[in-house]
Amino acid sequence: MRLLLIEDSARLRRSLSHGLRREGYAVDVAADGREGLWLAQENAYDVIILDLMLPEVDGWTVLRTLREKGVSTYVLILSAKDMVDDRVRGLGLGADDYLVKPFSFPELCARIQALVRRSYGTKSPVLRVRDLTVDTGARRVMHAGRTLELTPREYSLMELLARRAGDVVSRKELWEHLYEFDSTTESNVIEVMIYSLRRKLGAGADLIKTRRGQGYLLDRGDDA
Repeated sequence: MRLLLIEDSARLRRSLSHGLRREGYAVDVAADGREGLWLAQENAYDVIILDLMLPEVDGWTVLRTLREKGVSTYVLILSAKDMVDDRVRGLGLGADDYLVKPFSFPELCARIQALVRRSYGTKSPVLRVRDLTVDTGARRVMHAGRTLELTPREYSLMELLARRAGDVVSRKELWEHLYEFDSTTESNVIEVMIYSLRRKLGAGADLIKTRRGQGYLLDRGDDA
């Protein structure tokens, strides 16, 4: 899953981006509202984490502009402004959640996961596709009762395929959801991860189907 963090505090920006990447997220960062607004309109994100007191363009304006331009990405406001009026204003402008600083990192992760579930139209943190189980809360994948040892990026790829089970997900879309804007990864990185996932699935390797020239899908076993 790919996030955009718009936060002007260098210290908080570094700690959050580091922690979220350690959790397996791809994280783009912006230090001011102008850069954040540009990134939010140019790239596909699962969740935008937005501070309000930003230089160049404030967070209120960033949020209002995104919604006026039809950007529907879920937005989590992260702000020291803790008055009820501020929360009401943020949610009224189109934010999907509001977390007051200071906050705990586990709570931030839980709120991000809740927004991701909403964006993909699911309520349960556990995704099941045939004998494959993806526990998005524990960030764990099991196949036929066996836990798979995945890298954080492999887990993210499997989670995305599970959320879109039965639908073809293009290589470009997979890359956009798994890697940062300035990533210099090799062009075949998605194919390499798919190969690794199939190897780790063992007898369940045929769960991941290739649609040549289109992308990959996780086979639900009904019509693929």
